[in-house]
Amino acid sequence: MSRELAAAWVDGWVVSRGTSPPTPTPWGLRVEVGRPAQYARYVMLEAREPIVRDLASRASIPTLWMKAFVAPEVLGPWLTPDWTSDSPGWLMAVDLDPRPVSVPEGYSVAVVTRDGVVRVSISAADGTGAARGQVAVTGETAVVDQVSTEPEHQRRGLGSVVLRILANEALEAGSSIGILGATVEGRALYEHLGWKVHTPLTGFIYKARQD
Repeated sequence: MSRELAAAWVDGWVVSRGTSPPTPTPWGLRVEVGRPAQYARYVMLEAREPIVRDLASRASIPTLWMKAFVAPEVLGPWLTPDWTSDSPGWLMAVDLDPRPVSVPEGYSVAVVTRDGVVRVSISAADGTGAARGQVAVTGETAVVDQVSTEPEHQRRGLGSVVLRILANEALEAGSSIGILGATVEGRALYEHLGWKVHTPLTGFIYKARQD
């Protein structure tokens, strides 16, 4: 796993989510998120057992997240019982190139750019939201984020449309590499479109909020 690729993912993630810039630390990056479900996150660019155990044992504020580029079964045993696992994930990347876009009949697309983030939304004929996604352009790299399709509109190719538009927008803005953090649900789609897995992306939350 490239440390530079992981750091670029964080740089784009903070732009996409509108948080403070990441703060470098001896073990990686700290991001002040400032939201009820996530007050901050530690991104372990190099997950080493003594450092992880030390950070985990000193955690005191609920909803602190720890992200690391190792498998859950590696990171989990280093943490105290107050930490719970997030859904499994992977860090993926792709070389951007122009992609043809064909919107299914009955749907319309809107593209809005603001504060370095391109947001794509697809609406059904009745005006309701069907699919969405966004990309933060940070130079050579662009981070795709929050791609989703409403359940009643799945299996119609809308996710592919969103990703192709985001890739084209990032390419036009000067980026050449796309990066994202994939969920279990999204990985197959991304691989179908040429994205490659570089490393596991594991998350644990200290005293996670119970909604």
